[in-house]
Amino acid sequence: MSWLFGVNKDQSFANIANLPLPPQQGGAGGAAGGSGGGGDDKGKGDDKKKVWQGFDPTGLERAAQAARDLDKSPNAKEALALSMKQEDTKQLDEKKQIKEFEAHVEQMKVDQIRTQGEEKRKTLGQETKQHQERAQYQDQLARRRYEDQLRQQQRQNEENLRQQEESVNKQESMRRKTIEYEAELRHQNEMKRLEAELRGKAKIERENRDLRNEQIRLKAQEYRETVLQSIRAAGTVLGDGFKAFISDWDKVSATAAGLTLLALGVYSAKMGTGIGARYIEARLGKPSLVRETSRLSVIEGIKHPIKTTRRLFIKPEDALKGIVLKPTLEERLREIAIATRNTKNNKGLYRNLLFYGPPGTGKTLFAKSLSMHSGMDYAIMTGGDVAPMGKEGVTAMHKVFDWASSSRRGVLLFVDEADAFLRRRSSEVISEDMRATLNAFLYRTGEQSKKFMLVLASNQPEQFDWAINDRLDEMVEFALPGVEERERMVYHYFEKYILQPATQGKSRFKVEKMDYGAKCKEIAGKSEGLSGREIAKIGVAWQASGYASEDGMLTEEMIDARVDEAVKQHKQKTDWKESEDLRTNKQSLTHAISFGLGDKSTK
Repeated sequence: MSWLFGVNKDQSFANIANLPLPPQQGGAGGAAGGSGGGGDDKGKGDDKKKVWQGFDPTGLERAAQAARDLDKSPNAKEALALSMKQEDTKQLDEKKQIKEFEAHVEQMKVDQIRTQGEEKRKTLGQETKQHQERAQYQDQLARRRYEDQLRQQQRQNEENLRQQEESVNKQESMRRKTIEYEAELRHQNEMKRLEAELRGKAKIERENRDLRNEQIRLKAQEYRETVLQSIRAAGTVLGDGFKAFISDWDKVSATAAGLTLLALGVYSAKMGTGIGARYIEARLGKPSLVRETSRLSVIEGIKHPIKTTRRLFIKPEDALKGIVLKPTLEERLREIAIATRNTKNNKGLYRNLLFYGPPGTGKTLFAKSLSMHSGMDYAIMTGGDVAPMGKEGVTAMHKVFDWASSSRRGVLLFVDEADAFLRRRSSEVISEDMRATLNAFLYRTGEQSKKFMLVLASNQPEQFDWAINDRLDEMVEFALPGVEERERMVYHYFEKYILQPATQGKSRFKVEKMDYGAKCKEIAGKSEGLSGREIAKIGVAWQASGYASEDGMLTEEMIDARVDEAVKQHKQKTDWKESEDLRTNKQSLTHAISFGLGDKSTK
């Protein structure tokens, strides 16, 4: 009920503010706490005096009046109970604030402890860092000291090595000088010894010269007498024998007959050996003019029995297999192949053929295929090999035809570049040896034969001698392939050189996916003017490009690049040929004009 009198109205809250603070750690806090504890009593006495000095007595009067009024009021008990409840509520609030303050104090203690721990950790970190820096510095100092020691040791070792090298060099120099001095002394001693020996020998020779000359004279006299006696004895024996031989007529007759028979035997053996050698060469040996042949000799048959046996049982194949030509030309060549085969089977007379046209159009290839189809052997010779033979050309030409005539199967004699030695004798300037060789060729081909078939190939048939043209039974022109033939050739060689190797299991060759038919048709359009040989070389170039790539892949770009390069090279060759033809025509015209002027001046 003190609030009714106005006494200690706000004292509870003031007491909360005057509660003692938590003690501070350290000496300073303890000293402060001690000083604070010593002044508590004096402070309380002063507070009491101030309270009683400000006391208002009128408040007591009002409180008494209120108490009397309250006692008279019918609600006095309820008001007293209410005031008591209010007082309990205020006390609870004060306790709550005290608890909160205590919690705040505990939190402050916890924060203070945490702060102290952080300070300790920082202090330990600084100490650890200082220890590490000190250890690193000491390690660096130790390393520097060790490096200095190593450098000093290295310098000392180098100095020792240098001193040792100098010592070794000095010793070596002294040893070399000693050896040289010893060698010089030995040389001087040897020279002195030789000089003494030579002087001694010279003195002995001078002293013994007369004695040696007398010995030589005596030996020569004895040798001369011995030779004279031998000659006399041999003359006596031969003379007696010759007299006895002449006096006996039977011995003379027998000796003459024996010498005659010996001469005949030597001559017969020489002639028989030559005839046998020529026969064996004609039957077994390959002539020197034949470059390539399918005919097997006895020696080759012994070396390759399987190959020889296989040839005996081989069946004739199509003569145009693997050869792409124009349909009309293929039909004509097939007729020739059938006729040749039937001629061989019926032992008839073979016809002589001429294949002419640009190079690389299939002349040689068809000649080989024709011989295999008809069951004959083929032999290839070139006209360029005849001119270097000189005087031996006639003999070599007869050997070729003798060798061809000795074959049981028949020989297809293919003469490539025949215009090289079968030129016109009337207008061409040829040597006497070449003329004799041409006459021998004309003599051996004057009549058709059952043993061999003659096939000539030439790029310039107009240069043939007229007698050669008279011996030809049929002429076949091999022209450059057209668009359809080129397309067939491109596809044939694309399959042979690209697709077949790519489909083999162990090959690393691969082909990029593309429309092969369209690509072959495109290449055939680009390759106008190219021969069959040039198209085949393009196929080989495709294969080489595929093998040269890193992954073994042949791409469409590679194919086009090889085709463009081949077309470019063909154009360059054509330009060269035109230039050469133009130059040759100019020279021929100049020669003709000068020859005509010379004839006029002569007349």
